[in-house]
Amino acid sequence: MENSELIEIPKYKVYKDRAIWVGTFLGGPLVAGYLIAENFKAFGEPEKAKKTWIISIGVTILIFGGLLLIPENAKIPNQIIPIVYTVIAYYCLIHFQGQKINNHIERNGELYGWWRIIAIGIIGVIVTLVTFVSIGLLSDTISSPTNNLPTEITMKYGKMNHEIVFDSQNVSKKEADEIAKGFTKTTFFDLAITKYVYLKKEGSDYIISISCDESIKTDNGMEAVFGELRNDMQKLYPSNKIKFNLVVGNLDNIVKKLE
Repeated sequence: MENSELIEIPKYKVYKDRAIWVGTFLGGPLVAGYLIAENFKAFGEPEKAKKTWIISIGVTILIFGGLLLIPENAKIPNQIIPIVYTVIAYYCLIHFQGQKINNHIERNGELYGWWRIIAIGIIGVIVTLVTFVSIGLLSDTISSPTNNLPTEITMKYGKMNHEIVFDSQNVSKKEADEIAKGFTKTTFFDLAITKYVYLKKEGSDYIISISCDESIKTDNGMEAVFGELRNDMQKLYPSNKIKFNLVVGNLDNIVKKLE
């Protein structure tokens, strides 16, 4: 009597080669990575599943990055790129899992159904589109010029609304507040006349432009007063060089420089 060999039926399901082809073409390389990784896990090879995910994510990034670099006037058929990565995914599956999938089928192992594969493909399309749009928006944000954006901030202090104007990309609000405290302590920011100051930083030096009237050009007494004010401010901020520009009309019209 011949002994018949008992074949154990696998308890897990896998994705067949045609499933990889359809799922990858629909959903992109991320879907290919998911399907192949799931097969590796079913075959008891979790480390290969992890590597598959890493490779598929890397390929997805490379593809999207390459698409962003392609000139808009380049004429490339829409189907070329999906066909290329689908063929590559298919042959990777055949090479690394083909024999195991055939053995699984010969032992009457179950395969995942087409509805599941199509659903995964659709999810892959959504993830792919979201990723592509996000990368595109990020690229536009990085490449968009920001130098023309308004960055000047005007801070007002005290009952007289003394003003300190500064570029937020050059000076922080905290620094402006500290300078305002110094001017308040030295009584330059008083209750008599509203003062207008432009604050700029060069290295660790504070360049403070103070708006004056025409008399500053010839009034040596006022120049001495501002010189004393600068010295008092320097004592308050010994770690930073304090420089005064006394201006008339606009910041470019510097009448006196005090250092």
